[in-house]
Amino acid sequence: MNVIGSRPDGWWRDLDAAVGDVTVVFDGRPPPGLADVDLGGLEVAFAGRGRAADDEIVRRVGIDPDAACVRVVTSDRPLAERVRAAGAGEVVGAGGFRRLLDDYG
Repeated sequence: MNVIGSRPDGWWRDLDAAVGDVTVVFDGRPPPGLADVDLGGLEVAFAGRGRAADDEIVRRVGIDPDAACVRVVTSDRPLAERVRAAGAGEVVGAGGFRRLLDDYG
């Protein structure tokens, strides 16, 4: 809540919504003993056997009914173009995202 509270944007009116959802997508299949995990707000997903995370990310953006509110973090230019074309509201480079996290520190 310290990170969220560092920006006075009315977050206190809806604490649950202030937290937001995060999905991390990895290439390929999960390691043995680990499957896709959804912890309610944090999802760890794997693209599947022989599939690239990029394709799964684009697919997820494309089917999201609120894609304009989706922020994709990537420094991969072709992926950035694909998710923008799929309707993503924002694309942030990995370095820029890291700096945002550091600023909230």
